[in-house]
Amino acid sequence: MKHPGRIEQHPVLGPRKQTQPITFTLNGQPILAYEGETIAASLLANGIRILRSHEETDAPRGIYCNIGHCFECRVKVNGADHVRSCLTLVKEGLAVETKGALPTPLKEEDKR
Repeated sequence: MKHPGRIEQHPVLGPRKQTQPITFTLNGQPILAYEGETIAASLLANGIRILRSHEETDAPRGIYCNIGHCFECRVKVNGADHVRSCLTLVKEGLAVETKGALPTPLKEEDKR
């Protein structure tokens, strides 16, 4: 099954390597992904751009750097907060949640 958001033929990297399809859930809904993809890549391929809300303003947040430097793509994975979706590979049965604001990743003393 092809998804309009999944890059099947990259101009530099060539064709996408054929891997096994797997399913994980996003807020309880099944998402088709492929082995070797990150959560962020599979969500983008499925047209999902908003991953959480800003802690203070409630503004929608999505993927920013996609290489693990920032924390914009944080999601909850199997109950664990602050998981960067751009660094986490999908696995069969993974439970990902994107609803609402996550607590700030900084400790109170780090904010001063």
